[in-house]
Amino acid sequence: MFPFLTAGGLPYDPPWEREPLERRLAAIDRDSTCIVWLYEKPDTSTFRYRVYNMVEALVSDPARRATAAWFQVTEISALLPRLSEIDTLVLARVRYDSDVARLITAAQAQGVRILFDCDDLVFDTRYVHLLLDTLDQDTKPAAAWDWWFAYVGRIEATARLCDGAITTNCFLAEQLAETVTGPVGIVPNFLNRRQQEVSETLLAAKRARGFAGEGPVTIGYFSGTPSHNRDFAIAIPALARLLAREPDVRVQIVGFMEAIGPLAAHADRVDRVPLHDWINLQRLIAEVEINIAPLQENVFTNCKSELKFFEAAIVGTWTLATPTMPFKRAIHSAEMGRLTRAEDWDRALAEALTLVRCPARYAPLAEATAAAVREAYGWDRFADGILEATVRND
Repeated sequence: MFPFLTAGGLPYDPPWEREPLERRLAAIDRDSTCIVWLYEKPDTSTFRYRVYNMVEALVSDPARRATAAWFQVTEISALLPRLSEIDTLVLARVRYDSDVARLITAAQAQGVRILFDCDDLVFDTRYVHLLLDTLDQDTKPAAAWDWWFAYVGRIEATARLCDGAITTNCFLAEQLAETVTGPVGIVPNFLNRRQQEVSETLLAAKRARGFAGEGPVTIGYFSGTPSHNRDFAIAIPALARLLAREPDVRVQIVGFMEAIGPLAAHADRVDRVPLHDWINLQRLIAEVEINIAPLQENVFTNCKSELKFFEAAIVGTWTLATPTMPFKRAIHSAEMGRLTRAEDWDRALAEALTLVRCPARYAPLAEATAAAVREAYGWDRFADGILEATVRND
C-alpha cells in the first residue's frame, strides 16, 4: 500500500456549484458557435463525465472556437428565450416530459441541432431485462419493472426526437444508431482538469517513493455498490484463494457492498471504505497497488466506459479488467494492464502481485501507462473531438 500520499483527505468543492445560472446564461454568445448541454440535475457521475468535462474542455480551448454552457431541466424556462443564440443543444440522458418536449419543439423551430448523449445502454427498452439481471435487481415485484421500463422508455423517447447522438465507444454507438436518427459521434469519457492535477500530485508522491509500497500489498475494488454484486462475484473466489495463500495481501472495497462470499473468511483483511467524492477517490485508488474491474460479459457491460482503467492508470495503479470492448481498446498492450477473463483471475492476480512487489519493474510500466493516459484521456485533449461531434459541417 502507499499510505499518506497526502496529509489527510483532500478538499472537495463541487466546481459546478460555483457556476450560478446567471453566469451560465452569460456564456451563451450569438456571435460564436455555441453548444449547450442539458442534464437532469448535476451529479458526480454521468453529469461530470458527459456534461461538465465537455463544457470545461471547450471553454478552456486556446483557440476559443466555441462557447459552451450547461443547464439542468429545472432551468429550461430560462433557456427557452436564448435558443436563437444556440447552435447545438445536447440532451444528456434526459428523460422525456412535457418541459423537455417543449424545449425540443422550440429548439427545432429555431433551427438548433439537437443531439442525444448517453454513456450506458439505458435508451432501448429491449434491454431492460438484461439491465436488471446485470445490475442484480429484484425482478419479482411488478413495481421494479414499471420503474425501469418507465426510466429507460422516457430516455428512449427523448433520444428518438434528436437529430443525432454522441456516446463513448464504437460498440455503444452501434446500439444507439438503432434508436437515434442521424449520425452518432464518439467522444470518450475523459479526465477533468482538477481530477488530472490531483492525480499528477499523487503520482509524483509515489514516484518519490520509488513505487515501493509499505506493508501489505492492497488490491482495490472501487465499484462497491449492490448493483455490482454480480460483477465483483466474478473475482471473489480468486481473491479469497489469494488471501489464503498470501498473508501479506489485503483487499479494499470502496462502497457498501455486503455480498463478499468466500472473502468473508478473511474479513480481518478486507477493508471497507465508504464512498468518497471523486477527488478523494483518486487518492484512494493511488494508495493501492492493484485495481480490479471485473465485469460480466454481455451487451450491457460492453457498452460501459473504460474509466475504471484510466482513473487508476493516471495515479500509477495497475489494473486487471474484464476484456470488454472498451477495456480492450484502452489496455491495448500487456505493459499497460491485464485483460482478465472470468476463468483467469487466479493467474492474473498472482502475476500482478509479482509485478508490484518489484518496483524496478512496476515503476517504468506505471509511468509509461500514466503518460499514455494523459495523452489519450487528458482534460485538454478533446476540444477537437467535441467540436467534430457537435457542430454541423454543412
